[in-house]
Order: sequence, then structure tokens, then C-alpha cells
Amino acid sequence: MAEKEPETTERKLVLFNTMTKQKEEFKPIVEGKVGMYVCGVTPYDFSHIGHARAYVAFDVLHRFLRHLGYEVTYVRNFTDIDDKIIKRANEAGEDPLKLSGRFSQEFLVDMETLQCLSPTHEPRVTDHMDQIKDMISKIMANGHAYTIEGDVYFSVDSFPEYCRLSGRKLDDNMAGGGGRVAVDTRKKNPADFALWKSAKPGEPKWDSPWGPGRPGWHIECSAMSEKYLGQKFDIHGGGKDLVFPHHENELAQSKTANPESCINCWMHNGFVNKDNHKMSKSDNNFFTIRDIINNYHPLALRFFLMRTHYRADVNYSVQALDNASDRVFYIYQTLQDCEVALSPFREGTYKVQVPDDVKEMIKKFHASFMESMSDDLHTTAVLDDLMEPLKTVNGTLKKFKGKKQQQALIVALLALEKEVKEVLGILGLLPTSSFAEVLKQLKDSALERAGITEEDLAKKIEERTLARKNKQYEESDRIRKELTAVGIALMDEPGGTVWRPCEPSDE
Repeated sequence: MAEKEPETTERKLVLFNTMTKQKEEFKPIVEGKVGMYVCGVTPYDFSHIGHARAYVAFDVLHRFLRHLGYEVTYVRNFTDIDDKIIKRANEAGEDPLKLSGRFSQEFLVDMETLQCLSPTHEPRVTDHMDQIKDMISKIMANGHAYTIEGDVYFSVDSFPEYCRLSGRKLDDNMAGGGGRVAVDTRKKNPADFALWKSAKPGEPKWDSPWGPGRPGWHIECSAMSEKYLGQKFDIHGGGKDLVFPHHENELAQSKTANPESCINCWMHNGFVNKDNHKMSKSDNNFFTIRDIINNYHPLALRFFLMRTHYRADVNYSVQALDNASDRVFYIYQTLQDCEVALSPFREGTYKVQVPDDVKEMIKKFHASFMESMSDDLHTTAVLDDLMEPLKTVNGTLKKFKGKKQQQALIVALLALEKEVKEVLGILGLLPTSSFAEVLKQLKDSALERAGITEEDLAKKIEERTLARKNKQYEESDRIRKELTAVGIALMDEPGGTVWRPCEPSDE
């Protein structure tokens, strides 16, 4: 979606800043421009829906900033060399960089499937070793790091502001910097964390002033964000599990390398939970994005993730995904019906104005949309509010059928359709293919979940039609309820019985 002129609104964009623990009016460092860095994946496996949660949330922010007229430079990295990558590669007998390169590409496929816009830059750690080594050298020169036998550690005692972002006490800090490495008893303080790791036999390595090795986890993002966004930029984002130690350590590194370093707003999204526990690869308690989209349309997954405010945890359940799938089907079916009804009239010129009641409803919906999104991206409210104009579309379509075409109805539908599509576009929920194609995909997914083929369903519908014809209403109801229980709703229309996906129900 291309940038546009800023929208005239009295509402100011307000975002929650993790640093200050409160909502603040967003004020970019450079007027009309936004620099945003979001920590990316460590690609050693297929991405799970916790990753989808983060990148859908920041895609919504990216899209809304562009809608407001900002020129956004969005940076999302790949940590393409890491202990986990090396371990997985050794287990698979594969080169670590080939493995991470392969899963990086798979991640990009997943992001495209979820309709996340491509960031401006997608840097990889292995392409930025010079910037990383330069930053480590600055930190050392400024007296905030030390070397031990080829390893370089950041000294947390040298930086009094350490833990300002997370609000933790230094005594609470996990030794080793977040559990990615074993505790090193040689360190001056157990909380000191690695900037550079000396090479171990069989591991990828790069030359450095401290000997061959590779970067620590945290320094990578500090170096890459500075390269693409400078020492001062507007927004730094990621999951709330990154507040400590990753973002705390990034902040310390950037400040000690360049005291002028400044990030205006730190933003963090909530987890995806299953059985009240955070989904994570390390706990083997997760579903990959592909696990989900094997059974649900990707836009149903996106809708599901956006139904919860980005800072709150999402509770994963099949029922919630069923509900999301049902809602997106309703949205796209309504818009498909609208497109079909309007197709003969789009090229016409109409002298009548949009009816006042419809005009007022659109105005109210748009104002509510802007208010909700400007209040820390309240997508939950927007998706609820979206139902009102869609109901109005359906109501207008009923008046449209079987009557002499009235210009007032045509212009009302055109105006409603335009508003709904614009909002769906900003949310990333407007399909890139036709509504008819997406509806077919949603129906195919519903059949897959129900464990029934289209041919079998046609037979069931035929059996029910025959039962009704023979006044065997108990049998007719039994078939309908049997199908409803697996997410297939039957609807009797003048031309015959049709079906659509629904939330499974025993009623």
C-alpha cells in the first residue's frame, strides 16, 4: 500500500512505551518519517505462531503508520548464526549457514502467506561482521568491556543505567545473559554477557582483533539497527520475552558504544499461550505457522492473532481459530455478494448522494476506527466495529434484490464497500486474490477439518433433501446437526440447499 498524504484527524497516535511503562504520544524524530527495528527470528526450524504473533502485530503498526502518511524504514533482522543453529546443523549433518539460510527463506514464505509487508531491510548477522566488530571495539575503548582468552564480555557494573528498561534488580539477573550460554566462572560479574565468543572446534568463525570467533547474541542487533537507522531512531519492537536480557543488553551496548544513542519508544507484544504456558520451541510446546495453515486459511490465523490486543497474551484454542475462520468467511462472503450485485453498475454516473443514514454510519465507523487504532493499535475494537457496516451491506443487498435498481442503494453499497475494503487493507486482511477464490479456500479448509470430501457432502445434502421431501424431518434434522457438529452449516434457499463453514456446534 503506497504512502499517502497525512489524514486530517484530531486524534494523535499513542503507543505504550516499555521504557516509561505508559502510553505516550508518538512524535517521530524526523517529521514525516519513522525508523523502526523489530528483532527477527533465529532460523533453525520452521517458525511457530508465536513468531506470527509478533510479526503480524508489527506489520499492523507498519501499515497504520503508512496510512497516516509516514515514510517508514522498517528493519527486521535474521540471527543466522547462533548456538541453536549450530546444534541443529550438527544433528542434521548440515552446514550451519546453509541450514539458517534455508529456514530464513521458509520464514519469508510464511510472512508472505500471512500478508505481512516486506520490511525495508532484512539484514543477516553474517553479512555485518565488520559493523559488529567495530561496535565491540568502541565499547572496549570506552571502558565497558574486557577480554578473557579470546572472549569479550560486557561489564554491566560499568553501566549504572543497566536494567532501566526491564526494571529488574541486578541481583535478579540470570547469569549468562538469558540462558543461551552456560555460566562462565571467569567473568567479573555473573551477569556480564558475551560480545564476542572465541571459536570452538568445528564451528563457523570469523577473524577479529580478539581472535577467531563469532558475535554474541545481543551485539548483533545493536550493530545492525545503527547501520540502517542511525544512532537515534523511533521504535524498537519485539516479543515481551526480549525485554530482558536481549533489549536490556542492546540498550547498554548502544549507549556505551555511542552515548548519543537513543530509541524513542520500546514496544513489546504478548505471547501465544497454550494451557496457560507460553509457546516456545525450547519447551517443544508450539505449533508452527504451517501446522495451523494446513487446517485454517492464513487470513483466519491473522484475524485470530489480531482479535487480542498486541500487548496481551493470546490464548490458543481450536474454538478461537474456528471463530476467526467463521468471521473472515462472513466478511468475504458479504463483500463477494456486494461485488456481484454491483458489477453491472460500477461504470455508471449517479446524481444521487449517499443516503444520510449510511453516510453517518460510515463517518461514525471511520472515526471509531481511527480512534481505536490511534489508541495503541486497538485492533480488537476495530474488528468488532467492522461488523456494523457489513450488516448494513447485507441489509442493503436484501433491498437490492428483486426490485427495480435504485440509485440510492447503488451509491450506498459503493460507499460501504470502499470503506470496508480500505480498513481491511490497513489491517492486512484484504485478500490479494479474489473473494471467490478465498471463499473456496476457506470451504476447502472446513471440509479438511471436518474430515469429509465435497462428494460425500453432496451425498449428505441429497439424503437430507430426500428426507425432507418424504417428510422424514427427524432424519433431516439429524443430518443437519451431524454436519453442524463438524463445522458445516446447511442453508435452504429457493434454488436448493447450499453450505458454508461454521463454528462446530452440537446444537
